[in-house]
Amino acid sequence: MPVDAAGVEWSDAVSGAPCWVNLTARDLVAAQDFYGAVMSWEFRPAKLGEEFSVALLDGSPVAGIGALAPALQVAVAWTPFFAVADADVAAARIRERSGTVAIGPVSLVSGRGALAADRDGAVFGIWEGQLLTGWEAWRDSAPAWLRLRTRNAFDAAIFYGGVLDWASGLPGSCEVEYEQDEVVLRSGGHVVARLSSGALEAASDPAIRPHWQVHFPVADVPACVEAALAHGGAVVARQATPSGAEATLRDPDGGLFTVTPLHPGDVGARLSPGPAE
Repeated sequence: MPVDAAGVEWSDAVSGAPCWVNLTARDLVAAQDFYGAVMSWEFRPAKLGEEFSVALLDGSPVAGIGALAPALQVAVAWTPFFAVADADVAAARIRERSGTVAIGPVSLVSGRGALAADRDGAVFGIWEGQLLTGWEAWRDSAPAWLRLRTRNAFDAAIFYGGVLDWASGLPGSCEVEYEQDEVVLRSGGHVVARLSSGALEAASDPAIRPHWQVHFPVADVPACVEAALAHGGAVVARQATPSGAEATLRDPDGGLFTVTPLHPGDVGARLSPGPAE
């Protein structure tokens, strides 16, 4: 049911598409201070509790930040979530394909979610339930995009395709194309993610190991880099793109993210909105 009588939109409308990005942080206030300075984000409380917040850019939701419980030995990281029609079915498919379900599926305020890893160790989430209102408009102006750095992009596409019904022909499913040695994922005509080969599973550097890399298009990459360095962050890598130089940054707790030049009409890939907080 894409939209019900009350105007609420659900994850099965965009099944298999990225629907949210979330940062697991050691300290919520410290993370808000860093990303507020670097990304010009503002924050509001989330419905999940006092240890969660939603980042806003010009009043629009960008991402979520949640503080880790002290007892949890989980790496600080940005994690993408993918919309699914049934979290239990998706979790079973992950396990069947030699992936790992670390947490869940668990019931939250507006749906059910789980945290998992693919068979190469890249961490991702699945979400069944309510999406942010007006997700189509949100997707059109989305402030983030995704790239999977993986061992073999074609093998990864088979894994995720089986889990998330990519290229299945089902209503709302994503389309997969192969372009210049990359796998390109589209939802509703929008590029929503890219999968690239070359990651090394045994690498000591987390930027080289298989992982989902979150890119945030910004108007001034050098200014973001300068602010990150001034607030305890570090530059991990710089790379030229057709729109200009991008930079992969590490926040003070170790979370990796990339700032890339904002190019209206060609952001690179777009996210659908996330689960309602």
